[in-house]
Amino acid sequence: MVTPVLECKNLSISYYTRAGEVPAVYDFNLTVNPGEAVGIVGESGCGKSTVALAIMQYMGKNGAVTGGEIKFLGRDMRAMSDEELRRIRGSQIAMVYQEPMASLNPSMRIRDQLIEVPMIHEGLDAAAAEKRAIELLDAVRLPDPLRILNSYPHQLSGGQQQRAVIAMALLSNPKLLLLDEPTTALDVTVEAGVVELIKDIAKRFGTSMIYISHNLGLILETCDRICVMYSGQSVELGSVKQVFDQMRHPYTRGLFQSIPLPGTDRFAHPLVPIRGQLPLPRDRPTGCTFGPRCDFFQKDRCGPPQHMQEVRGDAGHQVRCARYGEIDWSAQVHQGVQSEPMQPGKVVLQVKDMKKYYEIHNNSLAALISGRGVRYVKANEKLDFEAREAETVAIVGESGCGKSTFAKVLMGLEKATGGEVLVNGVDIGKLPVKKRPQGLISSLQMVFQNPFETLNPSHSVGSQIGRVLKKFGVAKTREEIERKTAELLDMVKLPREFADRKPRQLSGGQKQRIGIARAFGGNASVVVADEPVSALDVSVQAAVTGLLTDIQRKKRTTMVFISHDLSVVRYLADRVVVMYLGRVMEQGTTDQVFAPPYHPYTEALLSAVPIADTSIVKKHIVLKGELPSPMNPPPGCPFQTRCPRKIGAICETDLPEVKELAPGHRIMCHLPEAELHQMEPVIAVARKPVH
Repeated sequence: MVTPVLECKNLSISYYTRAGEVPAVYDFNLTVNPGEAVGIVGESGCGKSTVALAIMQYMGKNGAVTGGEIKFLGRDMRAMSDEELRRIRGSQIAMVYQEPMASLNPSMRIRDQLIEVPMIHEGLDAAAAEKRAIELLDAVRLPDPLRILNSYPHQLSGGQQQRAVIAMALLSNPKLLLLDEPTTALDVTVEAGVVELIKDIAKRFGTSMIYISHNLGLILETCDRICVMYSGQSVELGSVKQVFDQMRHPYTRGLFQSIPLPGTDRFAHPLVPIRGQLPLPRDRPTGCTFGPRCDFFQKDRCGPPQHMQEVRGDAGHQVRCARYGEIDWSAQVHQGVQSEPMQPGKVVLQVKDMKKYYEIHNNSLAALISGRGVRYVKANEKLDFEAREAETVAIVGESGCGKSTFAKVLMGLEKATGGEVLVNGVDIGKLPVKKRPQGLISSLQMVFQNPFETLNPSHSVGSQIGRVLKKFGVAKTREEIERKTAELLDMVKLPREFADRKPRQLSGGQKQRIGIARAFGGNASVVVADEPVSALDVSVQAAVTGLLTDIQRKKRTTMVFISHDLSVVRYLADRVVVMYLGRVMEQGTTDQVFAPPYHPYTEALLSAVPIADTSIVKKHIVLKGELPSPMNPPPGCPFQTRCPRKIGAICETDLPEVKELAPGHRIMCHLPEAELHQMEPVIAVARKPVH
């Protein structure tokens, strides 16, 4: 009989605070067999990372395993001495964190950080350890391993940092690798490369893995089995195929209905967010913890404590639900409230040949003699597009492509170097925010990516919304400000009593709603949403995207949606602008951009998007190399150094012309129009799963 690499049996974990014991995880069971990859998914706060930290025995002074067992290769880790645990950590069990800089020392070269792993755990000398480090850097597909070894962490890109951390974790060939959201902060193309790497590691090294994520698409691409967690418990467990195609817990189904899969549409087939909030550990309901948010809750059946049980006729598939066998799942597919598509109005935003260059001064004697004392970072080069009233235009591309630079110019935080940025016919490209009239400032507002950093922690929510209303002259008297604040809270579907709360008393999704209320409070005609849902759980993401659509319908606002998540873009945007290295590679309606013909870069972006649907077949394209520096862009086509469809020397010498393949659908590429039209779809439906 094969000994599992890891067994969690009836595991309970608590944290001890001044207010008493906080039961973070309880009655949790999980088995990981040799060479197996198991995904753990669920909303923030459900206990995923707590389980990983308990496996590593990294719970700090106030955390403890209060019940059950954690067995590693058949031995109970709770019975191991501190010395035994130190020998196991980093050698037999390794962990890769969400933020690579949490694992890398900024003051040490990569070489010193890598070689210490085999030197400490295996007693290798420095030369042998360095040889192994070079082999692992090559295995994780980092180009020029010697250069990487001699670099400090800040000299590497985010994707390179994460690969270096994965190499560090693999240096002692661990039996178990824990990955806690390892790609959340990465571009979709870099994410695709890391996912490919993780799959390759599983085959080459036979490493067992636990992959923690809220991205179900990534779990489908990397894992054999999946554990769905809710409020400290596992609620469904089985193979990826069982859980994705035959999900039997209402919470699992709620997660899937919150994901913008192909076929969802914000008007015809809107997402259905899970109602309510995840309960705090101290406030869990008795019986089924999901009961208050469940559409199938029956007090007499679901009131007693629920236990995991085998799904009848489906070996290996377990669910924590008393009524899973009574529900007709095929008849219980929840539909969002359909609505009529919004009709775009007049052109509100026009961007004409916009350029934004940053000057970099080199005052060295050699630079001054050679005449290269000033160089330019071409962050934006010849941007041309427009946006209409009540229309959502998405700007997509990798980090460093110039998306946020354009947003800064639009908001007046930067001045354009050339071209025009017209808002309602007024050129604002070279008008800094300090010189803009109050009416113009109020008409251009922004929803930021991180709601935690945009709210003042010492002021109440109501005062922060009220300040916007007073500043922009929307309301003047105290009574009027309070009334308008209450209306804005109603608009973002938050209780009016939240006006008296401080930001720390709100969840991440609630804070983002406050940010949206502030942005729309000044009657803005253009709202720039910079990655507004990337930090949110899928259930909250669905609610926020629905909220943005509802407000846009009422206010007829033009929205510029900046994102690298093409799944959300496909769901939310009317038109899409694809940027690479400061230039527009492709633009058109969402239907045009998401169907062939594509620019080769768009094709690669679409291929990189993980889709949580077993019926979807994707073309496999992984971009090689790194995004070139905007200070030293390649000659010819900006994309030619990474393009899988490069046709020859013309790509290296000549800038492509912009081809209009259909009204409004423009592509900047040397490929002949006939070849572009012959492209096959990246995403296709193979079959429809039976739920």
